[in-house]
Amino acid sequence: MTIRLPDAHGRLRTYEPRTEPLTVRRGSAFSSRTVFSAAHVVADPYADVSPDSPAAVDWDATLAFRRHLWSHGLGVAEAMDTAQRGMGLDWAGAAELIRRSAAEAKAVGGRIACGVGTDQLTGGTLAEVRAAYEEQLAVVEEAGAQPILMASRALAATAKGPEDYLETYGHLLRQSAEPVILHWLGPMFDPALEGYWGSADLDAATDTFLEVISAHPDTVDGIKVSLLDAQREIDLRRRLPQGVRCYTGDDFHYPELIAGDQQGFSHALLGIFDPLGPLAAEAVRVLDTGNVDGFRALLDPTVELSRHLFQAPTRFYKTGVVFLAWLAGHQSHSTMVGGLQSARSLPHFARAYELADGLGLFPDPKLAEERMRTLLNLYGVTP
Repeated sequence: MTIRLPDAHGRLRTYEPRTEPLTVRRGSAFSSRTVFSAAHVVADPYADVSPDSPAAVDWDATLAFRRHLWSHGLGVAEAMDTAQRGMGLDWAGAAELIRRSAAEAKAVGGRIACGVGTDQLTGGTLAEVRAAYEEQLAVVEEAGAQPILMASRALAATAKGPEDYLETYGHLLRQSAEPVILHWLGPMFDPALEGYWGSADLDAATDTFLEVISAHPDTVDGIKVSLLDAQREIDLRRRLPQGVRCYTGDDFHYPELIAGDQQGFSHALLGIFDPLGPLAAEAVRVLDTGNVDGFRALLDPTVELSRHLFQAPTRFYKTGVVFLAWLAGHQSHSTMVGGLQSARSLPHFARAYELADGLGLFPDPKLAEERMRTLLNLYGVTP
């Protein structure tokens, strides 16, 4: 049976869905790479809220999705950009998410790292930015999770130059109870982070970033880089102090960055590994055997889907991630906190469905097809 899907020009074309999903194994953690999936949150579709209301979260479905990721050996990067931090999920909601997910991780033996930011602020002094970071760091540490020091909109707005970043991050790293992951999120993911590390010149910003790390190598587990520039990431990871990991956040070039070269490789902390979870886990297990070609054969075909979901405006990639989770049967609806389900068009959804179906990502292809037809009918596309 075929289905008619709208293309980018508004024309309907015929697509024949696959009938069988890709078969993958479940398994424990990996031996050659440390891999986190940045996980999305599931909204409560029955809550009487508006886009300006605090997020209403379906906790059962949200935690069930994390158990799904852990069951495949993936770590969970919690309360990150993928969970709509600053785009529907406020600090109060994020704090609750961190506590609940960390407790769930402890119960099932899953690995978890959680975002530490300053999103309880809209502005403020450097002292207030530090205090906001400290408040969130305490919540993550008390929950028993590894901290990820996220880029701060408030710091970007307040800092006068590189020295303010050096002072702020140095202060936080000196008091962290365990090694943290430093997160550099580019402005394509959040325009408010333009000029982070004190300069719009990425070479100068990189030097400041590395200065922070080299001053505190024992308290930096690794860095997470989301600049969508593969060569810049490679150059940066080659300059890291011994023992400091590079976690790729590049949703355009992750197969080659994780595979690496003769001088090193990247680990992973990726939003695209939310919809790709089982397939990504299977690929990394192949890489664990030393089979780089087999790893690339599994993961390279996924890049087209990732580039589609993360196309500009990149910050709305979360809409596609949640949409695919609905089609895959991980949740009963595609509603998002903040009403963000409206951030992408029907042709965008149609192409995401086609690409994901072609990869065999849907455990029940028939369910995915039925849900896609439901969406098409809602938009007025009749059989």
